[in-house]
Amino acid sequence: MTAADSVRSAVSAVTDPELRRPIGELDMVRDIEVDGTVAHVGIALTIVGCPAADRIERDVRAAAAAVPGIETVEVDVGVMTPAERKALTEKLRAGRPPRHMPFGPESLTRVILVSSGKGGVGKSTVTANLAVALAQRGLAVGLVDADVHGFSIPGLLGIPAGTQPTRIDDLMLPPVAHGVKAISIGMFLRDGESVVAWRGPMLHRTVSQFLTDVFFGDLDVLLIDMPPGTGDIAISIGQLLPHAEVLVVTTPQAAASEVAIRSGLVARQTGQRVIGVVENMAAYTLPDGTVVDLFGAGGGAAVAEALSEPGSPVPLLASIPLSPALRRGGDVGDPVVIAEPDDAAATAIRTLAAQLGRRGRGLAGRPLPMSIS
Repeated sequence: MTAADSVRSAVSAVTDPELRRPIGELDMVRDIEVDGTVAHVGIALTIVGCPAADRIERDVRAAAAAVPGIETVEVDVGVMTPAERKALTEKLRAGRPPRHMPFGPESLTRVILVSSGKGGVGKSTVTANLAVALAQRGLAVGLVDADVHGFSIPGLLGIPAGTQPTRIDDLMLPPVAHGVKAISIGMFLRDGESVVAWRGPMLHRTVSQFLTDVFFGDLDVLLIDMPPGTGDIAISIGQLLPHAEVLVVTTPQAAASEVAIRSGLVARQTGQRVIGVVENMAAYTLPDGTVVDLFGAGGGAAVAEALSEPGSPVPLLASIPLSPALRRGGDVGDPVVIAEPDDAAATAIRTLAAQLGRRGRGLAGRPLPMSIS
């Protein structure tokens, strides 16, 4: 193998941070020459102004410099031609047509809706941290912020304001934060906009486009942060994803748990399956050992019992204690499972992720692609 071949092999293994595939596989590597100890490397980015350009160039430079005998690396950065981008998008779609919804009943991606009966129970905070905890376990995770009127996922994940999906022709690549690919209506609002005043048809169209036009690639888990209650979006997603599983978030307070039961019942009416309940803002322990039930006790267990049916129990999967660290992480966009992993709330969320990570989707009832030669 020549020195140029060694450099090409090393550079080709660099991963595009948005597409999560090696750039060699994506046909982004161009001419490579080695002149003594100097490597000249050509790469082609997908689009002008690619937000991952600096990282890709840095990683390419480091990969080439790691090849024995290479002391200097010169990187020539170009852009794909329209024909090359078209070939790339066709490769990424893997034969699927444009505007295809890849999360249907035949998909191997597990779709989990995180719902609540009312706002203010910490549903979005739980969803964001759960997504990060699943990604920490090595799963490919996507997150759709379907709470259009009360979107908060970008802020909770620390995605800077003004960040938008990258567009490669008609593909939208979602931003990636902490290993999670996320999409939210907040990424599309113009400067100064902070309110979305839409009614049913627009809400349905938006959620549908999130599921069809955004290219998540191959996912193990897709989490959907649902708006509170049982309104238009809950009905739309019930129609689009009738096979999805549902995680109900409540607080220990009786008033919250009574409303949370309704969200689970509506999901069940659309054919979705309630897989468990998460109790947030549960009792916490002071340094002196005193246990404080600020929002009461028993709400999560009550919801789980009310949603259970003969032969189909709904478990209380997690009880997440009230946590200043969890609140702080949400305020600054630094999920507690990363920022303060030893916090009791972080531990409870990682335990929840471990339970969900062990329960993959079965193959029963799904068509499998087969060919007979």
